[in-house]
Amino acid sequence: MPTRRPAGAFTLVAAVAGALVAVVLGFLTFGAQATVAPDGLPVAVAAPPGPLQAAVTGIASHGGGQVSWRVTSPEEGRKLLEDKEVYGVLELPSTVVVSGAVNPSGAQIAQQVLTGAAQALGGTPKVETLHPASAAGRIAPLALSALAWVGCLAAGAVLIVAGRRIGRDAGVTARFTQIVSAGVLVTGVLAGFLKLWDSALPLGWDVLGFLFLASTGFAALQTGLLRLLGVRAMAILGPLYLVAPAVAGQVPELLNPAYRAILWSWTPFRFSAEGLRSLLQGVPGAPDVATGVWVLAGLLAAGLALALWPGRSALEKTEADAPDRVVQVGVH
Repeated sequence: MPTRRPAGAFTLVAAVAGALVAVVLGFLTFGAQATVAPDGLPVAVAAPPGPLQAAVTGIASHGGGQVSWRVTSPEEGRKLLEDKEVYGVLELPSTVVVSGAVNPSGAQIAQQVLTGAAQALGGTPKVETLHPASAAGRIAPLALSALAWVGCLAAGAVLIVAGRRIGRDAGVTARFTQIVSAGVLVTGVLAGFLKLWDSALPLGWDVLGFLFLASTGFAALQTGLLRLLGVRAMAILGPLYLVAPAVAGQVPELLNPAYRAILWSWTPFRFSAEGLRSLLQGVPGAPDVATGVWVLAGLLAAGLALALWPGRSALEKTEADAPDRVVQVGVH
């Protein structure tokens, strides 16, 4: 007779598993938010040639490691802001310039820092916002990226996991059709949300194309991993969704260096969110648009290779030989 293990051992294993899940989620979500603090936040200070240059030098010498000052001319400062190389510009004598095309967390901290610097000089600064963003415009880039991930993940899980449950593995054609159709349908849903949240947001071919690229890139990567790992891929794909609001919603200079290097540096949501933010706010020439296109295209290519590579994966071969498969045995 098979030996039964004590129920207490399984109870302990379950408790340890729960504790490990709590540790992982704590690091991925609340830990990143709880340790937010400025670290080398890039801002600029500018003034025309003349007596104000002394004030520029004085301001740039303060801030310690929390702020990284760029001393520029007013024209160059605005160019840096358009290219998202700084999060705000203090134009002396008393104008703070920020942009709605910049990540809201970075723009908010930059405005506070620059306003404080202007007040230290004895004035009340005027705040000028380039490309002003509505509430929906600030929230939509990250929200749509996360929804694209979840929607495409659900489609891939139904095709791969549910198909295996009923003994009908999806072939190459079915997987390719699923990736493309999920990209089209999820893009349609995201476009509908944009119109619902704020009908003034642009919805041209550049925005639609970027959303489609992000959705199909996510769908391809997810389908490829689900094909290789089966339901075990959810242990990777699920936590990635949790990273979106906690890490990708911040600028790197506000994150703890460990989170910046380990999570923010590669999470796919930041590329889709920041590229989409620039497009929605009318800055298609910002560097993060091109970067987002290249990264998402790379995800799409890698995902298609995993999902459509001829033959069966090692997991598929293993599951095909698993004892729960029905084998017809002839009776002689």
